[in-house]
Amino acid sequence: MRRSEFTRAVDAEFGARAASVVADLTLGGVGHRTAAEALADGVDPRDVWLALCVEADVPESRRHGVGMREPRR
Repeated sequence: MRRSEFTRAVDAEFGARAASVVADLTLGGVGHRTAAEALADGVDPRDVWLALCVEADVPESRRHGVGMREPRR
């Protein structure tokens, strides 16, 4: 997952709250850092996305593939 895909996934899942969730929610899965801190520290965006999904109780059906670019035609 690229950083841009992470951003699209967070926006799609959390809407207007996306920026706040990334900046404020502490994620146990990435060392009790916020998503913003984990990304700044070089943690893979997919690992941050999955930790965010766990912490925010995002259903498994919405954890994979969200935020991915549409295939080229």
